[in-house]
Order: sequence, then structure tokens, then C-alpha cells
Amino acid sequence: MLGLEYFTFEELWTPLFLFGMAAIVILYFYLIGPWRLKHTPGEPPATVLQKTLFVTSAVLIYLSHGGPLSLLGHTMFTFHMVNMSISYLIVPPMFLLAIPAFLWRKAFAAAFWSKFGKLMHPIVTLVLFNMLFSIYHVPMIHDYVMTHFTIHRLYYLILFITSCMMWWQITCPVSEWSRLTDLKKMAYVFANGVLLTPACALIIFAKEPMYAIYSDPNVWVTAMGYCVSGDPSRLLDLGSLGGGGPQFFNLMDVVEDQQLGGIVMKLVQELMYGIILAYIFKQWFKKEHTEDELPNPGTA
Repeated sequence: MLGLEYFTFEELWTPLFLFGMAAIVILYFYLIGPWRLKHTPGEPPATVLQKTLFVTSAVLIYLSHGGPLSLLGHTMFTFHMVNMSISYLIVPPMFLLAIPAFLWRKAFAAAFWSKFGKLMHPIVTLVLFNMLFSIYHVPMIHDYVMTHFTIHRLYYLILFITSCMMWWQITCPVSEWSRLTDLKKMAYVFANGVLLTPACALIIFAKEPMYAIYSDPNVWVTAMGYCVSGDPSRLLDLGSLGGGGPQFFNLMDVVEDQQLGGIVMKLVQELMYGIILAYIFKQWFKKEHTEDELPNPGTA
């Protein structure tokens, strides 16, 4: 059983986080609307697609970190991996493409940002994100992060920033800042898939529970203390009725849940990278054939 009925409305929907995300959406529409008309009237307005992408990405981030999916991610590893997939594989490219190029140019116009130029090298961003993501899923580190609220939020923020840095190389929203050709982008996407595979494989083929937060009631209730109000030990009383601790809220065996989580992560990764690869290949193919069809001035 999912057991959502045992949690309050505030615990399930985190109204403060909802208001925060709503404020970000309002700020976005102000920047692409009244602010643009006042400060950069010559810039083209955001498209309907960009507006849709931004609102959708905001909704997905809210559901993953403030809505029911966030709570479920603390009771089942599968939902945790769903949240990770949404946060770092689906939302970043949507977020980057949703913001018009003129806002990116304005945001990074200050000379201050030149100091961080080396961090945006494609190899650095490739290794940085995949390294941080893989390290996070080392059992000891994962359990520590999940049971220490400040570190948890900080690590998730760093993961989001590095995922955006990685996706920037593939879906660069400012054409003149793009560092990779279409062929290099395809190789880059393929390299990402390879680097993320070991972490997923380790989880999928593990025969024993890897994470105490999903198998040890005492560790689990510590993590739940950041999700529920009052004394989280009340949840252990519920667990005693159905197997103890997180088992009461899990739909399957701990190892099965763990394996399914790894499979979900790998499938979403393959789907996203497959879609991106197909799009890049289509663009490359179109450019190549357009160039081939252009008349040669020397033959006129």
C-alpha cells in the first residue's frame, strides 16, 4: 500500500514550496513580458512552446520535491528514482530551452562569470554531473544525504546545477555560445549514457538491500522527520502492523523495489537520450543535405 492517507494535506502538498514555485513562474512571465518590453523591446518574445516548457518544468519540479512524489520517494526507492529522472534528465533541457536567449545573455553578461568559464568545458560538465550522480548512489553517501536535511537540499541543488551545465552542451539556448557540432553532440549524449550505466547496473543487479533508508526502520524514520510534522516515530507504529517501518508503505519487496528503481532510471535515461539523439541526427542530416543541394558558384 502507498499509505498516503496517513499523511496530512501539508505533508503531501507542501504549500510553501508550491507558493515558491508559483512565484518563480510569475517572475518568468514578468521577465519575458513587461521587463522585456521596457529594457529590451527589440528582442523577440518568448514562444508559446517556451512558455509551455517553463510551466511544465516548474510543475514537474514541484511534484518531485514538494508534492506527493517527494513523499513517496522517501517510502519507495522506485519513486525516488522517478524523482531523480524527472529532476536531472527531463526538467533541465526543458528549463534551458524555455528561457529566451536574451535573458541568458543578460544573466551572464557580467565579467564575473568569466572566472567560471573552464567549468563549462564539455568534458568537465560531462564528468562532473555523472560523477556527482554516481557518488550520490553509493549506499553510505545516499543514506547520509537523505538523513541530513541541509546537506540533502544542498546536494540536490548542486546536482540540478551540474545537470543543467551538462545539458547546456546539448541543448544550448544561445546559438553563438554552442561549443559542439551536431556530430560531437551525438557523441556527447552517447558518452553520458555510458557513464551513467554503471550506477544503474549496480542497483539493478544487487541481490541485497543497498540503502538503509528503505530497509532499516530507524534510519527511515529519521529521513521521514523532514517530510512530516510532529513526531515521525508515529509512523513506526503504523509499520508494526504491516511488516515494520518503510515496509508498511512499500508495494513490493525491498530488493525488488530497488531493482525496479534502477530499471526506471535506466529506461528514462535511454528514452531521453534516444529522443535527443534522434533530434540532433535529424538536424545534422538536414544541414548536410541542404549544403549538398546548394548550387556551386564555380559551375555557373
